[in-house]
Amino acid sequence: MADINTIEGLQQENRKLRNSVSELSEFIDKASLSLHWVNSEGIIIWANQAELDLLGYTPQEYIGKPIRNFHADQEIIADILQMLAADQRIIDRRATLICKNGDLKYVNINSSALMKDSEFVHSMCFTKDITEAVLAEQKKDKLTAMLGEKEERLRLAIVSSGMGTWDWDSASAKVSISERSQHILGLPNELCRKEQLIDLVHPEDRPTIFKQIQELSERKTDGHFDFTCRIINGYNGLIAFIRVQGSAYFSRSEHAGRIIGTIIDITDQKIAVERSAELVAIVNSSYDAIIGKTLQGIITSWNAAAEKLFGYSSKEMVGQSILKLIPEERHAEENYILERLCRGHSIKHFETVRRTKSGKLIDLSLTISPIKNDLGEIIGISKIARDITAKKQEEHRKNVFISMASHELKTPLTSVLLSAQIMQQHKELFGEKSAAMGSKIENQVKKMMLMIGDFLSVAEVEQGKLQLNRSSFNLRELMRDCIADLGTHNHRIELSCDASSELFADRPKIDQVLGNLLSNAVKYSPKGGTITIGAESVDGKIRIFVRDQGLGIEKKHQKNLFKAFYRVDNLNTSYISGFGIGLYIVAEILRCHGTRIQLESEKDKGSTFYFDLNIPLNSSGV
Repeated sequence: MADINTIEGLQQENRKLRNSVSELSEFIDKASLSLHWVNSEGIIIWANQAELDLLGYTPQEYIGKPIRNFHADQEIIADILQMLAADQRIIDRRATLICKNGDLKYVNINSSALMKDSEFVHSMCFTKDITEAVLAEQKKDKLTAMLGEKEERLRLAIVSSGMGTWDWDSASAKVSISERSQHILGLPNELCRKEQLIDLVHPEDRPTIFKQIQELSERKTDGHFDFTCRIINGYNGLIAFIRVQGSAYFSRSEHAGRIIGTIIDITDQKIAVERSAELVAIVNSSYDAIIGKTLQGIITSWNAAAEKLFGYSSKEMVGQSILKLIPEERHAEENYILERLCRGHSIKHFETVRRTKSGKLIDLSLTISPIKNDLGEIIGISKIARDITAKKQEEHRKNVFISMASHELKTPLTSVLLSAQIMQQHKELFGEKSAAMGSKIENQVKKMMLMIGDFLSVAEVEQGKLQLNRSSFNLRELMRDCIADLGTHNHRIELSCDASSELFADRPKIDQVLGNLLSNAVKYSPKGGTITIGAESVDGKIRIFVRDQGLGIEKKHQKNLFKAFYRVDNLNTSYISGFGIGLYIVAEILRCHGTRIQLESEKDKGSTFYFDLNIPLNSSGV
């Protein structure tokens, strides 16, 4: 049997909780801060009295209606709803709400989403009225703009460059315009009628002109005016922006007897302002750190992404030396960058390391460009920095894995290779058929070991660990070994190299280079075709080449051929297997030898890959 005291105690607790909930609900409903909820359909499902009072609606007029109906800017509310649906917080988002009487209220919206099972249930929005502050700010901006315009007028009056003048006489109903005004407007004569000028104004801007004329005629202003409008040039039909300023002189009968003013073409200024605004928006919204600095390395600009990346605020970094971010052992990079820029070069994808405010070192990719003035002189430097720490860590893990996997694969393959060679050497034990099978096994294992060697070389290159062990060796013997390792019976391999040819290089690495070039020649050549491997003396060096009669390579593919994992994909090569790393390894090995792989090729006529190496002093040549 249940304990009565316990039941009564629970009932009392429940009553207290209900009272607390009721009090809290009443408190929220009567709170001075405006609150409302919006569901996943964008419908207002609840609003407190402060929200209703702010906009002047009754609950019936507001609750149950789409929130979009009360927003002046539909893009803003659409963006807010999209962010809430994605469970993102809204912090101090500026918006404009429409009151019942048609007035506009400027507000800051702070909101978060109530989610259930990862589904948006409704928003929890706080609306703060900032109308007075915004209007005060607008008034201040307007006063500031007026002051700036007066200063600009003074400057233009002093310089008087590019400005036209005009004079309207009400008695003659004629407007006298200067030569510069004629050019700006596209009018042929010095005298014109008022209607001619109005006809040049863009149709969308004519109401502004009519309003100015009406206010002047009704003496609603002090006689001074200043406005901007678009015109359609009478000569070429092009649209231009002009600024018109002037003053009206009134007669005793209160009529404007004469209006004198100036006109100036501001099209270039308009375009520049728009472009500048676009650039500012791009910089501020970029996910990459964008930093401006002087030629002396003093930081002049620092965007939000730079704050996030390095941990320093703009206030902390503007005016500071860029060396604050650079580890001491990398200070020389700044001189290298400056020298490149002064020669007119931009620097793209320059990978380096920088230090954050916390002292942490991060991997970055820098794109660096010079900032020039109108004369083409370099006056500063712009840097775009992208954090590639995660990418570098991933590359390191990948290379470690490739290295470990390749070493692990080599051990069993070596055993298989030895077994295949034993099968060939002891035909009396295994028979002719087994010996032939052993030969095939040996050829395939060697191909796989060459592939594993390539993967190991990729890892070494990307980790900067590709090292050379140079020694003297006979080039012809190396080429004969490469041909033997190739083990092809479908192509004719010709060797063109003097028996006395000597090289001083890393023999295994050159073996890997020639193995890759021969393997590619076999892959891309028709059965029965001839492949030539050889060497010749060119300009005091040994030129080593592999020539085939295969498919050839189109010009558009040749510049990318030596990039990692690049393959020429077309109908003629789709059946040919490969990873696209062989030629990349060839290029990197030869780069370490101080030379480069070169190519002569024509589609359907074959290819010749070649490279030059120094002849050792004690060699007799090719």
